[in-house]
Amino acid sequence: MPGYGSGGGVGDQAKGLQQGAERPVSAGTRARRWLIDYPRAIPLGIFAAIAAITVLSVYSIESNVRAREDAQMREYAQSIASALEQRGNSFSSYLRAGAALFSSVDEVSPGLFRQFVSELRLDVEYRGAEGIGWVSVISQEEEAEFLARARRNQPDFPAVRPVPESSAERLAPVTYFSPDTARNRRALGFNMHSDPVRAAAMAEAKRTVRPTASGRIVLAQEGSGNAPGFVIFMPVYSGDPATRDYENSLAGFVYSPFNAGRFLDSAIALAAPADLGVRLYDGSLDTEHVLANRPLGGKVRHHVEEEVTIANRQLLLVVESDNSQVLASLSMVTLLFGLAVASLLMLLARLLTQQAQEDRARLAFYEEQHSIRNSLSRELNHRVKNTLANVLSILSLTRRRTTDLDEFADSLEGRIRSLSATHDLLTGTDWGTTPIRSVIEAELQHFRAGSDNSIAIEGPPVELAPNDALSFGLAIHELATNAAKFGALSVPDGSVSIKWQLIDEQLAEVEWREAGGPPVAQSRHRGFGTELIEKIVAHELRNPVQLEFPDDGVRCVMRVPVRQRSEFQIRERAD
Repeated sequence: MPGYGSGGGVGDQAKGLQQGAERPVSAGTRARRWLIDYPRAIPLGIFAAIAAITVLSVYSIESNVRAREDAQMREYAQSIASALEQRGNSFSSYLRAGAALFSSVDEVSPGLFRQFVSELRLDVEYRGAEGIGWVSVISQEEEAEFLARARRNQPDFPAVRPVPESSAERLAPVTYFSPDTARNRRALGFNMHSDPVRAAAMAEAKRTVRPTASGRIVLAQEGSGNAPGFVIFMPVYSGDPATRDYENSLAGFVYSPFNAGRFLDSAIALAAPADLGVRLYDGSLDTEHVLANRPLGGKVRHHVEEEVTIANRQLLLVVESDNSQVLASLSMVTLLFGLAVASLLMLLARLLTQQAQEDRARLAFYEEQHSIRNSLSRELNHRVKNTLANVLSILSLTRRRTTDLDEFADSLEGRIRSLSATHDLLTGTDWGTTPIRSVIEAELQHFRAGSDNSIAIEGPPVELAPNDALSFGLAIHELATNAAKFGALSVPDGSVSIKWQLIDEQLAEVEWREAGGPPVAQSRHRGFGTELIEKIVAHELRNPVQLEFPDDGVRCVMRVPVRQRSEFQIRERAD
């Protein structure tokens, strides 16, 4: 396995990735960067784009389907409208023919009327039309004569009804009707002028001298029923057309009543079969003007309108569809397929995004490892140099202050052991910050084990930088060694107090005080310990050291820089 000095490993992989990143940016590289920069937006964007295309496709298909359905419905409506108009025109032609025939005679007799109608074969060829009838127009003074004449040929002819409200109003009773059925006999004697809708149609027919259809009415044939219908009137005038007075020569009307429902059914039967609803309105599109209604079972979702002209009157034909299918089959297949493709592409984009993120994280990891390796190499080199410099300083000062080889070896060994103990602490914290209490306890553990003297340690939590911990540890070792040889730790009743306090956020003051030991000699030579504390330690801690020798015991005050743990932490320890 390659070590820190080998040419392979993490560093080479990181360099290779970095060199690859320096190459010209290609389209593929830009795409990967987009995947990395927008890990959620790109897959969602792809899904949204495919979904939008799918929706547009479905909309286009549905539009075509709706257009085709609309065309089919309109074609169906036109075929029904054509059949209705054709039937209306046929009856209008028959009424015109009847009007021409009846205007050529002085009186329309029952025989003439039956002969005319028999040629039409209405009961065979036409559905919806009740038949053809004749309406005489008379004054109220002529009513008795009219009834007498009518009852000669039809003994059971009823009285004219309803009775007019005004004596000036003319009467228009139904005189003849064919085919002669019990249903149709209900219309005989009915006064057409009594109904405003019928009267309006008759007035329009008189004005235009054309077949004219009425509005929505209930036919007299219905009796107590209320089925909607309408009537087509054609005026008949007497006298020579060249000298005719149209205002006063009106003899009557030939007319044809229609049951609207059967009339519509006859036209629907001629159209192609279709599952559609049909409504026929008298002009406007509201329930009051419904002539015939053939509704669907479900809710109406779409309809088309077609105008129909029957005998000079505008009707409205409405064809309805209740297509309950939300989407056409092709639209549903397109939608499902499009959503499936969009989902697969989104999943693929998501996988590519994750891969790009993993590659980026791997590159960052390699770069971090390479940086850590370089940092560790520089840190190791720096610390080895510092340690060697400390050892050389200790060796140099110890050699100058001792003349005996054994004393030199003992002093040198103790001081190097002090460095070693502090190194062990720093190693345990990954060479981060070290608590000041731990440094003091590590340096005094040998002195506590061999003596029952009291050693008091007191102070708040304070962290030291690695180099400061080494220098501070040497100072505590020298003070403890001196106390064990000559001071408070050399006698049973002696004690040492080590207290510290924070002066501010960046500086702590430590006080070493001995008590109960032998009196301190005032005449003494400066040893290595004094030199180390006052010069080397003060220099390393970047603060002066106060070392005093009163009679009751040694007192030393040091100021130590305070550090935060994060300032010297290279990486977090794994939990």
